[in-house]
Amino acid sequence: MPITRVEAIPVRIKREEAYLGTVPKSADERGYFLRPPYRALYSRYFETAFVKITTSEGLFGWGEALAPVAPEVVCVIIEQILAPALLERSPLDGNVLWNIMYDLMRERGYYGGFMLDAISACDTALWDLRGKILGQPLVQLLGGAFREAVPCYVSGLPRPTAQERVELALGYVDEGFNAFKLAAGHGARADAASVAALRGALGDEAVLLLDAHWVYALDDAIQLGGALAELGAGFFEAPINPEDIDAHAKLAAAVAVPIAIGETERTRYQFRPWLEQDAAQILQPDVGRAGISEVVKIASMAEAFNTSVAPHLSVGLGICIAASIHAAAAIPNLYLLEYQPPIFAAANLLLESPLQCSAGFYELPTGAGLGVALDEEKLRALQA
Repeated sequence: MPITRVEAIPVRIKREEAYLGTVPKSADERGYFLRPPYRALYSRYFETAFVKITTSEGLFGWGEALAPVAPEVVCVIIEQILAPALLERSPLDGNVLWNIMYDLMRERGYYGGFMLDAISACDTALWDLRGKILGQPLVQLLGGAFREAVPCYVSGLPRPTAQERVELALGYVDEGFNAFKLAAGHGARADAASVAALRGALGDEAVLLLDAHWVYALDDAIQLGGALAELGAGFFEAPINPEDIDAHAKLAAAVAVPIAIGETERTRYQFRPWLEQDAAQILQPDVGRAGISEVVKIASMAEAFNTSVAPHLSVGLGICIAASIHAAAAIPNLYLLEYQPPIFAAANLLLESPLQCSAGFYELPTGAGLGVALDEEKLRALQA
């Protein structure tokens, strides 16, 4: 049953609250804005790119790229570059097809960024399709489940003051969650104080994590890392510019808190020097940017270095989330999987049957492939 159609669908969903909080007045007509001190471009919408791969017998699989800004870029790459290479091929040739897609633009320097985001969406769709063809859940095709429920942490706590973040966290504690990540980057002392406020309110048993969004120089990162170690933080994420592996290695040698990186990287080739230089103790590949195939390979490589994996999962919707849960269940060296409640709720609006996350654990979807089904009528209505 060869592949007969590859369709890319950009989606833009309105939401009441933007990622990490309110929308600043600086948002442009597209809804894009900067949120200092962070340098990345954000959107007031949930933006994503889905891909649907269909066979001659009418079976289809869904994939999704992490595309929080300009999802149309990913869709053009899929339709104009990747789709012609997939048509008439067997969807069972997963590893072969990944390498074919990766090689198409490799010698031109496109082995990261949007190109790999597009490959990742197709890779996930092919895994979903293979599961449906073989009548098996994705986790079984990956070698089986090391865990039937996937532990997670609540990510973001998007409130402007430490007290409000504590109150938000305590609400999740009442629901059974006990691991939290702060979006930081507001100065070493301020970030340490935010974590200290949570530690004081939640007690010693809570898992507390900090994401600095790459804003610090080495000296400030060392200062903050020392404070985080004293506060018993689980990891210090994205502290320094992502291109500077050497500085991360120096930071890791100077502080006791584990350094976590990964949302900027796509392939095992990009993660390898981080492991070789002992620059990160926790890797965070994202299924929406690396694809299922590479996430599993990255985790396997990390295992050889006694390194844990905490898959990144930010604004990917239902397909990304389901794929991440399957991948997290199938890797032996999992630390925790990210959970963003507002995005999770938005994702479920597009699914025929909702995903489940409660008391600190994702429920592993059942059924063939990813075990979730998009409501295509709703999806088409939101097509950008």
